[in-house]
Amino acid sequence: MALFFAFFALFLFPSSISTASPPSSEPLQITYGTVLKLMHEKTKSRLHSHDVPYGSGSGQQSVTALPSVDDSNSYWIVRPQIGTSAKQGDTIESGTIIRLQHMTTRKWLHSHLHSSPITGNLEVSCFGGDSESDTADYWRLQLEGSGKTWKQDQRIRLQHVDTKGYLHSHDKKYTGIPGGHQEVCGVLEKRADNVWLAAEGVYLPVTGSK
Repeated sequence: MALFFAFFALFLFPSSISTASPPSSEPLQITYGTVLKLMHEKTKSRLHSHDVPYGSGSGQQSVTALPSVDDSNSYWIVRPQIGTSAKQGDTIESGTIIRLQHMTTRKWLHSHLHSSPITGNLEVSCFGGDSESDTADYWRLQLEGSGKTWKQDQRIRLQHVDTKGYLHSHDKKYTGIPGGHQEVCGVLEKRADNVWLAAEGVYLPVTGSK
């Protein structure tokens, strides 16, 4: 499976990709164009989506957190906001607005004022496509701890620009759905349950800076 995604990324991003692991003292940088999974720190589940709509709220494509490490629907492509000069291979500083594009369905991680299905917080969905994106797809990267640019081992929060909600998950699961899918939602406060880390993925080499 990992080999498949390496070939997929090479096709999707024609620039060269380094597959060598750096020394442990030099964690991988997250750059635009990187394909990765985001792991919820507290539950270890991966941010996930698939072509299944919510049965309430917006009715848009659902977003969950999934404990399985191997599911291909948990890959996201890191993209810049619309209209910037940022390009593939640029590093990403704390405070930068980014977008996350679901690799399989090409829709964007999205939020709005609809209520989430389980807790009634802000709904997080996937919406749009390659040629359809707006400010509801914008998330501000906040690094936790020291460091200026996003690295693989960096604890992060993602704050939705329009609603100010933090990307959040918890141990509350959907009933009747196999696999142990957790709710993903937005909450307005900083909590331990809205910290994430970059996990598995194909990390593009640094070719510039933002």
